[in-house]
Amino acid sequence: MTQSFFWYELMTSDPVAATAFYTDVVGWRPQSFDDSGGYTVVNVGERGIGGIMALAADAMNLPPCWVGYIHSADIDADAKRVKDGGGSIHKPPAEIAQVGRFAALADPGGAMFMMLQPSGSGDMPPLGNEAAGTVGWRELYAADGEKAADFYGNQFGWKQVDAMDMGAMGQYRLCSMDDTGLAIGAIMNKPEQVPVPCWQFYFNVPAIDSAAQRVVKGGGKILMGPHEVPGGNWIVNAIDPQGAHFALVAPKR
Repeated sequence: MTQSFFWYELMTSDPVAATAFYTDVVGWRPQSFDDSGGYTVVNVGERGIGGIMALAADAMNLPPCWVGYIHSADIDADAKRVKDGGGSIHKPPAEIAQVGRFAALADPGGAMFMMLQPSGSGDMPPLGNEAAGTVGWRELYAADGEKAADFYGNQFGWKQVDAMDMGAMGQYRLCSMDDTGLAIGAIMNKPEQVPVPCWQFYFNVPAIDSAAQRVVKGGGKILMGPHEVPGGNWIVNAIDPQGAHFALVAPKR
């Protein structure tokens, strides 16, 4: 069975400001997870797709960033398998009250990801890959794209379904990362301007130009785009006011 991303989390230096920024740019509906106010769930309609929280005190100088959670049915076995497969464990499996057990991991190239074994049934029906506010694309800037594709394929059942030659940057490997068999993300060699291997997530918006304007108006910065990609969608790569990288994708300019 394929194990896929199903939750996305922003760890940031200013959760209140970040929540206001993404609410305006992406259109999410924020909701406090509990009375403490320490975790904000971002919703598409009535369904949470991710969360925003403050960087932990033990984050070891980690900059603000988005991380993705891969679903697990057995977090202890999955964490061990990741380590045995050449990855690393940054935080071993631990309990989150009312949520489940999670672990912070990294692939052999150093790109960080999370895994979560939800408590109870924990399974939520997919929202699809195109609804506004959901994640429309997942992209790994890898230390070695070929080795990374093998790692994620062996670990989680992902399959390369196509590839595009990017010249000196190597292959852009389009991957099926869920049970649909359709490409919903890609793995590529890290560009020189990206300092460390990492995942980047593309949030769906209705139109790219107006969304890009909201990014700038809210204090963010457009790093690349807008430009059209194969298939007719439009994208921008951006940075939020606190310094976290993210991207937007839309069906029209």
